[in-house]
Amino acid sequence: MKQTLTFILVLFSLNLTIAQSSIEKDYAPIVAEGKLLYRSEMASWYGTDLFLEKYKNKEDIGGYLSYSENDISKCIFFNNDDHPKVIGTISFNDSFDIKTAKVDLLPRNFSKKENDLYQIRKITLNELRTDSLFKFYENTNPNLIPLINGREKKVYVLTGPKQSGVVIFGNDYLVTFDENNKITAKKQLHKNILPIAYGNDEEGRKIEGSMHSHLPETGDFITATDICTLMLYGKIAKWKTHNVVSQKYLNTWNCETETLNVIPLETVKKINEKE
Repeated sequence: MKQTLTFILVLFSLNLTIAQSSIEKDYAPIVAEGKLLYRSEMASWYGTDLFLEKYKNKEDIGGYLSYSENDISKCIFFNNDDHPKVIGTISFNDSFDIKTAKVDLLPRNFSKKENDLYQIRKITLNELRTDSLFKFYENTNPNLIPLINGREKKVYVLTGPKQSGVVIFGNDYLVTFDENNKITAKKQLHKNILPIAYGNDEEGRKIEGSMHSHLPETGDFITATDICTLMLYGKIAKWKTHNVVSQKYLNTWNCETETLNVIPLETVKKINEKE
């Protein structure tokens, strides 16, 4: 009887591994894009602090944007001229250690990629001001993250918290562009907004995990914006995992190892039945 039970458990584990690998090709690009968004935001977070510390003529600053090239993440700052130029470049390796960051305050023209990033961000910012698709909430800020990956041009809009102790999921958008920087589509990724408080030390409780669910229009898998948010705030919140439940899958993001595990809900049901 014991040998039979062991065989069943091994067979079940093997089937689970096969199911996992068969869907990995579907969610792997989402994970990669989420990590790109994270690197951009990290470059913006640390790059802004470092640039403001080094740059003296604050009145000349018109804005900033971040992007990645190979293993280097850059945050560039541009002036407020009608045809702006780059006035500062902060470059980071994957550690985002400000001690090893490179600071270049030599004015220069935009590169082709930087100009495209600037243009699609500028166009999206105007859409936020004029299109009722985009919603705004108290104690939040919209964060625009332009991405150019191969021939794809897009801008993600995330909603960030103004107050500490809160992680915000949802109220996020994706604007896509053609090669001439013309908008081809606008989409709301999550139909709602979900603020989650963390670190309730006053009551002596620690929340080590969190979750949210996806409507069918959001998709079967965790979104790139979810992954970016979890990489930015998961360790700060001291979460171990975050679950995203869709109609078909249980998506579990491991905040400690920054990896994703996706299991069909049918498999989860079978596991629960066996337990």
